[in-house]
Amino acid sequence: MNITEAIKNAGHEALLDIQSKCVDAVQSNPELVLLSKTGSGKTLAFLLSVLSKMDPNKKNVQGLIIAPTRELCQQIETVFKSLKSNYKVTLCYGGHPMKIERNSLASSPSLIIATPGRLCDHIDRGHIDLATCHFLVIDEFDKCLEFGFGEDMSYIARKLTRLRNKLLVSATNLSEIPDYLQMKNPFEINALTTDSDINITEYAIEYKNDIIPTLVDTLQSFGHDKTIVFCNYREVVEDLVNQLSTHQIVSVGYHGGLEQDERERSLIKFRHGSSNILVCTDLGARGLDIPEIKHVVHYQYPGSLDAFIHRKGRSARMSQEGNSYLFKGASTQLPEYIELPDKVLEIKHTDLKPTTPQWCTLYFSGGKKDKVNKIDLVGFLSK
Repeated sequence: MNITEAIKNAGHEALLDIQSKCVDAVQSNPELVLLSKTGSGKTLAFLLSVLSKMDPNKKNVQGLIIAPTRELCQQIETVFKSLKSNYKVTLCYGGHPMKIERNSLASSPSLIIATPGRLCDHIDRGHIDLATCHFLVIDEFDKCLEFGFGEDMSYIARKLTRLRNKLLVSATNLSEIPDYLQMKNPFEINALTTDSDINITEYAIEYKNDIIPTLVDTLQSFGHDKTIVFCNYREVVEDLVNQLSTHQIVSVGYHGGLEQDERERSLIKFRHGSSNILVCTDLGARGLDIPEIKHVVHYQYPGSLDAFIHRKGRSARMSQEGNSYLFKGASTQLPEYIELPDKVLEIKHTDLKPTTPQWCTLYFSGGKKDKVNKIDLVGFLSK
């Protein structure tokens, strides 16, 4: 497929530098490592690289993209479909019926996007044959290893007997590449040295005894701006959503303990503006590509420098501007890997009413299985 046509289909005028370098490099380098921070255009870079190596005359699996989370897989699929390539893509991840994926795999997709565990299940059940696949991409490779998917990826790699191209994508430097990938001297595109937090303004917010009133005033001052509030634990997310609700602040929770459909509904509300505030664990620090996020609030300090970097990376995406906020109490101590920002945001208590979201999301639990179609819904709403 013509690359220029593909990027225009996706609504872009031209390739970013990192995308151009990746597409060019893959033509002469069978093994690549792409290093760049979140929000830099990596997804489009590796998708266009895969497209450039696909043959429209072949009717079997040509490419495989592995990602560590369901949400990241879904995001990659969305970007791929925006290119309007006419290649069939199948998405495989846990949390929903395997039958849907099995039926899709039976019709020989050209590209598979999957989480490691779910893909292994399909291989074990004989639903898929990867012998024809020639291009492997592992997105967020560092996170795949951190999540303990090493054994699954090793198993998958053994099934890919005719690979010609391998591309590892990461937002942090890789200390080593596992032997099972058989990448001896990969060509590296390292944009980490040129990426910076120049578009992110960092603030310290001081509070006295109770952080909640200060947090409430802070969130109210943001108006309709999209905001992510990061917590360290699922229970804290649930508790904070409830506390904000008592202050008439609309927010949605997002963490690994929710069912898949609950997580998807939270993201739908956040994307569509039914809630301008997403309260989440570090699950939301990777794979959420929502360009309009203006504010990242660290309700609890991140557990590592890597987590801190990825949290902030949800804002200021694709050269936009964003803000990051750290709360500092009289007796709290910052982790050694975090410096208190020089800028202090003065938050004054206000009696203004909380900003009400501009939209409301309606959810219908019925579908095709219940013999409910789109026309039924339109008719219902019209009446």
